[in-house]
Amino acid sequence: MRIVVIGGTGLIGTKVVHRLGRAGHDVLVASRATGVNSYTTEGLAEALDGADTVVDLSNSSYTDQAGALDFFYASTLNLLTFGQAAGVRHHVALSVVGTDRLAQTERGYFFAKDAQETLIRRSALPYSLVHATQFFEFVRSIGEAAARDNLIHLARASVQPIAGDDVAAAVSETALAEPTLATTEFAGPEVFAMTDLVQLELHSRHDQRQVFADPLARYFGSTLTADELLPGADAHQFSTRFEDWLLQQPSDR
Repeated sequence: MRIVVIGGTGLIGTKVVHRLGRAGHDVLVASRATGVNSYTTEGLAEALDGADTVVDLSNSSYTDQAGALDFFYASTLNLLTFGQAAGVRHHVALSVVGTDRLAQTERGYFFAKDAQETLIRRSALPYSLVHATQFFEFVRSIGEAAARDNLIHLARASVQPIAGDDVAAAVSETALAEPTLATTEFAGPEVFAMTDLVQLELHSRHDQRQVFADPLARYFGSTLTADELLPGADAHQFSTRFEDWLLQQPSDR
């Protein structure tokens, strides 16, 4: 099977490319670094020529609504249009658990992601949408984004994070299966208060900063309810635990 991975040089993209290649598939790594730009269409027609499946793991460098919407709308429309012309039979996209809820209540970045998903659902291409919870690899970024004066103020919200390797497994398995024409959620095995999760990550690096639950704290610009980032009861759960994953990380990270 010929599979084009958009964003194939990113965190999840490199893992997906490795998995699919190891399984014997013809995988094309498509990113700006390899001369393929889904936003400007540079190299896109050539990349999609003969592709059976497109896996979209691209992300916007802008987190504000206007910037993110411009990227996701243009990039996704290009992928769908060029993909249909090339005869692509399966369009897979990675998104975030809670996107639909946050798009309605907070708009912003999640409004842009929801618009991306709407384009895919309304297109003529068979599709599968993969919703993942927060990646273990991004927990540090969550804490740093909330750091002020050596203190970390986080929303009173729960999360059920997932390892990047498990996200890659979910995306790869989805890409090799028949299109679901639906959204499937994936998560890790444990639910944490966001404050506890970030505190665990800090302690693993001997970082002595304190974490506080703050009712006024925002999550990358959004106000959260307690369970807004949690998946539904039918979500697929992987078994990798956060503390076990931390033990495997390099000490100088």
